Amino acid sequence: MARSTYLSSNLTQPQIELLLMLDDQELNIFSLDQVKKIAGKKFSNVSELVENLVHKKILSRIERGKFCKANFRDENVIGCFLVDGGAVAYWSALNKHGLTEQFPNTVFIQSTRLKPTKAVFGTKYQFIKITKTKRAGIVRQGFGNNQYSMTDVEKTIVDCFDLPQYSGGYAELLRAFNQAKLDPSKLISYCKAVANKSITKRMGLLAEMLKPEQLKSFIDFAKKEVNQKYNLFDPAGQDEGEFVNAWRLRLNTDKEQIMNIVNKQY
Repeated sequence: MARSTYLSSNLTQPQIELLLMLDDQELNIFSLDQVKKIAGKKFSNVSELVENLVHKKILSRIERGKFCKANFRDENVIGCFLVDGGAVAYWSALNKHGLTEQFPNTVFIQSTRLKPTKAVFGTKYQFIKITKTKRAGIVRQGFGNNQYSMTDVEKTIVDCFDLPQYSGGYAELLRAFNQAKLDPSKLISYCKAVANKSITKRMGLLAEMLKPEQLKSFIDFAKKEVNQKYNLFDPAGQDEGEFVNAWRLRLNTDKEQIMNIVNKQY
């Protein structure tokens, strides 16, 4: 990456040298501790230099101890940087994978750490805490300092069935399941990690309806996970509809409605 030229009577020589160091390291987003480690003993007070550059609007503060270049606004990178082990997930990942044309007004970040919802540079970030056993299917996107983590297609689908309130709506999730090219072995692995039999049953019924050949091994797995308890097909729907004994599900959205939903064209 070419080094920027900083020509301003408003900048001190140490400030210019710090900015050039960030350029050399190709850092658009960074923590104060990270900069201190790279700088070593080169500067007498890195914290003061960074604060002055924020005041001069050359750097921006993301939150305490975390900064970025003033023109850096990649919401996915920022969201993952806000929490240790953060990954773009749920509705946000559905959109990034091209499985929904709806744009969420919140960036959903999954992590094993607890962090409250917050807004940064006008973008709202919601952090969903999961157990360590549910952390799987993470892939890296982007390059260099602009990389961020995101759940892969199959884990995104499983996560959205697990917590459909973050999926953009159940109908949207059904369409995403129908559109996605799904690897049955990954679905099996992620269903085991999430360990929610009700979602395995729902996905098994859908797979049997929509992708019986492609997802045969997943369907076979899902059938073995069927327990005696009946669950609603749409967990947010009314307690009504046909009982499907093979899957121990109550179709409060019947099969004709499901087909109409998944075949809806935008």
